[in-house]
Amino acid sequence: MKFKIIPLNNFNKQLSEFDEKSKRIIYEKIQLIKQNPYRYKRIYSKSYSKVFRVRLNIHSKETRLIYVVIEPSIILICFLDRKKDYKDLEKYLKEIE
Repeated sequence: MKFKIIPLNNFNKQLSEFDEKSKRIIYEKIQLIKQNPYRYKRIYSKSYSKVFRVRLNIHSKETRLIYVVIEPSIILICFLDRKKDYKDLEKYLKEIE
């Protein structure tokens, strides 16, 4: 099945803050997601059942790329700091609607 990648505005804004090396790492991960969106760990959400996260280590900082699979689309939500424990996740997921 062909999946279509849809980045949200917040995702694009956060992505623009990274340097070129980090963007390249993120781009490679997005290509892996596009091939098989179910390869990464599923996380709990009140709003959506197919929410996943990708572990990234950018500048020695644990970061998570969050995305939702709503077939045939993959919606790139945001980057979350591991320190904050996904507290802002539901807020970002409301942007899908």
